[in-house]
Amino acid sequence: MKIAFFSTKSYDKESFDHYSSEVEITYFEVSLQPQTRILAEGFEAICVFVNDDLSAETIHHLADKGLKLIALRCAGFNNVDREAARQRNVTIVRVPAYSPEAVAEHALALILTLNRKTHKAYNRVREGNFSLERLTGFNLTGKTVGVIGTGNIGAAFARIIHALGCKVLAYDLSPNPDLPFAEYRELENVWGEADIISLHCPLHESTKYLIREETLKRMKPGVMLINTSRGGLVHTRDVIQALKTGQIGYLGIDVYEQEEHLFFRDWSEQIIQDELIGRLMSFPNVLITAHQAFLTQEALTEIASVTMESLQDFKVGRSLRNQLV
Repeated sequence: MKIAFFSTKSYDKESFDHYSSEVEITYFEVSLQPQTRILAEGFEAICVFVNDDLSAETIHHLADKGLKLIALRCAGFNNVDREAARQRNVTIVRVPAYSPEAVAEHALALILTLNRKTHKAYNRVREGNFSLERLTGFNLTGKTVGVIGTGNIGAAFARIIHALGCKVLAYDLSPNPDLPFAEYRELENVWGEADIISLHCPLHESTKYLIREETLKRMKPGVMLINTSRGGLVHTRDVIQALKTGQIGYLGIDVYEQEEHLFFRDWSEQIIQDELIGRLMSFPNVLITAHQAFLTQEALTEIASVTMESLQDFKVGRSLRNQLV
């Protein structure tokens, strides 16, 4: 089977090269976009990541060129037009739970870094500044943490934060029975009671801009907001305004609603044209990482293993346990 990989980085190659004897892999560093989809023509399968374009137009075009399988090497699928895939009999598989702990632990890292300002202390000491001024944090133990979405990742985060002595308030349409310590509440209650809110839900029409002016006003003044899920959950302009007024006291994000134009590339020698992320970066109480929460050795190994299992099963006609469409 010939498969085209898009948005390929060095760590992807290291993980998938172990399977080069089983499938014929062609790596492309560029993302799959309307202007690059010609590269996928003639391939029976493509392997894509979170910011690749899998709109109806792209799927119809590639189906005309022989595409049979789309393998998402991620859990999220908000960038995929599933109806178009059904219409063209294109199978979609994904990696639903590569390493929930990887993302959950990164959410904790954002919380601790924002709180104890270790990133600022590190830079100070390297410059010979050993002052402790403006580095005061707070005890995490005893705080109330709102966990929005308690699937695999949200549950892993809830267990971690509970083990640190926090009270866990949770919201999910389907409460997780494996979290007996979590108090499930309506969103209104979570917004109003949580000192820290961490987002772990998928992005679809009902969750788009879950965090916006209306919901921000219902939160505690000075709330800490963490997003390691999908950028579209957060209305960036509204969050910037809430940062300016102090309604948000701390913001930690590993995702951004316009990240497909920025993330996974080096812009250090160029002028970044995105004014919103520039504004976010100007706040001293904002911490941004570039969609790296998944990036652990364990997660990369699992992503490669599960993806290749799906490819092999598809090749020989076996049932696909991670089939989306």
